[in-house]
Amino acid sequence: MSYEKFAYLYDSLMKDVPYEKWVSLIERKKEKYKVKGNRFLDLACGTGELSIRLANAGYEVTGVDLSSDMLAVAQSKSGQNEKRIFFIEQNMCELQLTETYDFVGIFCDSLNYLETNTDVIQTFKIVSNHIKNGGLFLFDVHSLFKINDIFVDQSFTFKEEEVCYIWDCYLGEYENSVEHELTFFQLDQASGHYHRYDELHKQRTFPIEKYVEWLDFAGFEVLEVIADFFDMDPVEQSERIFFIARKK
Repeated sequence: MSYEKFAYLYDSLMKDVPYEKWVSLIERKKEKYKVKGNRFLDLACGTGELSIRLANAGYEVTGVDLSSDMLAVAQSKSGQNEKRIFFIEQNMCELQLTETYDFVGIFCDSLNYLETNTDVIQTFKIVSNHIKNGGLFLFDVHSLFKINDIFVDQSFTFKEEEVCYIWDCYLGEYENSVEHELTFFQLDQASGHYHRYDELHKQRTFPIEKYVEWLDFAGFEVLEVIADFFDMDPVEQSERIFFIARKK
């Protein structure tokens, strides 16, 4: 799945995404677990918004994404912000880098775009190969509750003068999965007409115990499983589940 046109609309449509909360969480865990280095691998970095904020916080950042369109936006933004960030186009399931990192992150539910347990396990193994001993692996996923009770069979809309969308969610092919049908309308300033773009995004999540099992198998010690940016245990209606794991 590539973002195509969505890549160039992403930031305007996601203005309310709380990137600062991810940075704060990373900083808290860095201090708590006494990680000394600052080399950060931001997988599925998208338009680079979090990568830039991490660079502002003093991290040496490498961003990886499967979408060339997302990376084009990220590269442009990092230049405008005068940040030296390396952006690389690769699939996180097939990652091949020559460096190892003190931190690896997969944020904003990007891991949920992997639809099979095989891909998730493979990604965890690859992350293990790219992280230093004692380094932290942090990621978040949609909860079962969010996929099945908030997304499935729901519709969402967004409307501004220059861009709007209709977002319909349907039960996916796999257990605990959802298909997002997105229709965008973008204003062409020259003609005054709107252009329509359609995209299909698929996401899947798994029970917490499965992620814990797969992390252990890949060589990680699970330090914390928390919910919704708070340092508290997940409950039935938690929406975003965070995992903090350390390379053994």
